[in-house]
Amino acid sequence: MLTSNEILQKVNDCLDHLRYDRKPASLYEPMQYVLSIGGKRIRPVLMLLGYNLWKEHPEDILMPAVGLETYHNYTLLHDDLMDNADMRRGQLTVHKKWDANKAILSGDSMLVLAYQRMQQVPADKLPAVLDLFTVTALEIGEGQEYDMSFETRSDVTEDEYIEMIRLKTSVLLACAMKIGALLADAPQEDADRLYRLGEQIGLAFQLQDDLLDVYGDPKVFGKAIGGDITSNKKTYMLINAFNRANDKQRKELERWINAKTFNREVKVAEVTRLYDEIGIRQLCEEKINYYFELANQTLAEVNVPEERKLQIRNYMDELLHRKK
Repeated sequence: MLTSNEILQKVNDCLDHLRYDRKPASLYEPMQYVLSIGGKRIRPVLMLLGYNLWKEHPEDILMPAVGLETYHNYTLLHDDLMDNADMRRGQLTVHKKWDANKAILSGDSMLVLAYQRMQQVPADKLPAVLDLFTVTALEIGEGQEYDMSFETRSDVTEDEYIEMIRLKTSVLLACAMKIGALLADAPQEDADRLYRLGEQIGLAFQLQDDLLDVYGDPKVFGKAIGGDITSNKKTYMLINAFNRANDKQRKELERWINAKTFNREVKVAEVTRLYDEIGIRQLCEEKINYYFELANQTLAEVNVPEERKLQIRNYMDELLHRKK
């Protein structure tokens, strides 16, 4: 069995050697660019690790795995445009390097390419794979719509937030793991377990992002912390801060949220201080650990020998302790 690092290398090698021969080249340059500037490649790695539970040679399904990574990066390309973000992974976003029209058109074509790559599976597996992939793509759009609608609401609940990140983030990890299982001829009940496993990993992963945006080390995290605070993003942290604050703390939070002008460093420091007072960091860490524990229980239910689960367990441990 391959380790997650060996699988990651195969994914990156495949991405590096994809050919873009169609014209005009200017349509495909942004796609190559966005896939070349790095990323954790969690989705294709999970797909191949899931496949490897039952079958050797996970490189046999590299193309659909790369299709999933293509789709993921398409969503990032459009998310960056909607957020008017300047940087992604330390590099200019597509709409900044080119323009908004290029980001829309190349993103749309990237979605089509994702489907083209995803359909390169055995004919008998194609209906199930494409059905799952298509429903997942719809759910991610639904999650993005919820996320945008939350920006204008002050009454977002924790349950609503968890459902939003399940749709926007978790279902694609779940899709990756289940497609790996389907392509490996896994029993249906185990394929369904891998779907739940991916959901649970995804929820923990997004909550880690919330936490790291406030408490991460900027040198390791790769960008300035506090972006969610300065943009008043409705995260697990902010929602629970409002839910658990006393009257004085709530007034302070509201003052910072409603401030039209502010010093960025001061706002980040003051809101972080309130999070510390209210106990938000510990609360978020407990929720992350809760989802990782659920994931471990789900993996334990998968009917393969324990030694075949080792690489997924190791990978989950890496994700649990990540700093960026």
